[in-house]
Amino acid sequence: MRRWTSPALQGLVLAVAVVLIALLPRFTSEFRLGQFTYVAIYFVALLGLNILTGYNGQISLGHAAFMGIGGYTAAVLILGRKGFELLGQHPSHVIPDHGMRAVFTIPIAGLVAGATGYLFGIPALRLGGHSLALATLAVAVSFPAVAKRFEHLTGGGGGLSLPLPHAPLGWHISTPHWLYYEAWVSAGILFVVAWLLVRGRVGRAWRAIRDGEIAAVSSGVSPAVYKTLAFGISAAYAGVAGALFAIQVSYINPDTFPVTLSILLLASVVIGGLSSLSGVIVGALVLEFLPIYAQAPPLLHLHFAKQAGPVVFGIALMVIVLLMPGGAASLIRRITRPVTGALARKG
Repeated sequence: MRRWTSPALQGLVLAVAVVLIALLPRFTSEFRLGQFTYVAIYFVALLGLNILTGYNGQISLGHAAFMGIGGYTAAVLILGRKGFELLGQHPSHVIPDHGMRAVFTIPIAGLVAGATGYLFGIPALRLGGHSLALATLAVAVSFPAVAKRFEHLTGGGGGLSLPLPHAPLGWHISTPHWLYYEAWVSAGILFVVAWLLVRGRVGRAWRAIRDGEIAAVSSGVSPAVYKTLAFGISAAYAGVAGALFAIQVSYINPDTFPVTLSILLLASVVIGGLSSLSGVIVGALVLEFLPIYAQAPPLLHLHFAKQAGPVVFGIALMVIVLLMPGGAASLIRRITRPVTGALARKG
């Protein structure tokens, strides 16, 4: 009987990752902890986008808009009616918490964004490929302008300031630590949900539609049902990520989720590996840290570093895609295949 199999090794790697995430706050500064909190937020958003694009084959360039819907949903619930009254009286001050506790707004934001994505997925059934990508891009482009029009709800261009979140009573941890664990616990729960979905009947239907819609229909799979479901679930994940982002920065405005974020999210999914949940973590790390280090290229003079940042970032993305055409997940599989094969034969 083989003791060492690929799933067993994956389970071991996952357990090690959980332990590292749990212990990281003990060995790093609060600034670095904040960066890894953003990694968790991007991880959630990329999970949803990978379900839609990697497993179902629908290209979306509007993910930032669904993050914005989730972020504004959380902000409105946190402020509450009394908070908006105080916002009108003292727009330059942080509003006291007169609404819902931040952690409880996260699932609601996911549901609101998921419902919006599901509704968008119905007319999107008539589109595919480049047409669908352009339609979702139009959503991302128009979202900031639409948000600015509803100033009484979104605060307009000035945005909304949120109360600084804190741990529940009796939890003797700092705010950065609480936000870190809040984000990664949410990411862990949603990772398990995504894993169960793609491993089950729903995941098989998604892959069948992606690989050949006509063949999927002949097998009894309804593209309309599963495509809209993928859109709804993907948008729900984006809504959770948007809520976590708004809570993390304690502020949101229409420009918090620009169209460039949608493009970077799609690029990060490709870097991590399409149809790979484990590779998403690589995409999240690249999305958080590559822009930061691209701002200060070591071989360029400091005077030109800021101007060269976007160029270095773009070149780095191209190099990563060229070196890993199948994404990080494919590269990791090629590297570990000899090891897993040897362990399997020994077992």
